[in-house]
Amino acid sequence: MNSVPVLPTISTSFIVLSAIMVAIGWWQIKQRKIDAHKKTMFLAGVFALIFFIIYASRTLFIGNTSFGGPDDIKIYYTIFLVFHITLATIGAVFGIASLTTGYKNKLATHRKLGPITSFIWFFTAITGVAVYLLLYVIYHGGETTSMLKAILGF
Repeated sequence: MNSVPVLPTISTSFIVLSAIMVAIGWWQIKQRKIDAHKKTMFLAGVFALIFFIIYASRTLFIGNTSFGGPDDIKIYYTIFLVFHITLATIGAVFGIASLTTGYKNKLATHRKLGPITSFIWFFTAITGVAVYLLLYVIYHGGETTSMLKAILGF
């Protein structure tokens, strides 16, 4: 029986929870449930932060897992991964800006950023799940090397 690694499974679950909270928050604001929207979007941010802490910690102390699938599709996986990382970075910046403008009551800016941020975040979550599936479920992950080991040589 094959099993999936625990930390990537947990971190991917948190990014999915974050996207679900964004969807609920979007519905809440459409219903004019402003207080509920604020709480839900804050929770979405907390879930995204938990994801990032787990991901960054794992990357620093354990390392990244290389693609273990067939060599002939590795280039497509790599292009997809770069797209996902770019989207996630943009989504994080937009997310911080959206949360900040919302809590500072800069609502004109927040109303413009919110839908764009949500759209980016949904695609970030979807592509993140796809990367997880390709790396750990569909194919067995390749070698995992610690950044500390790679940088410092131990």
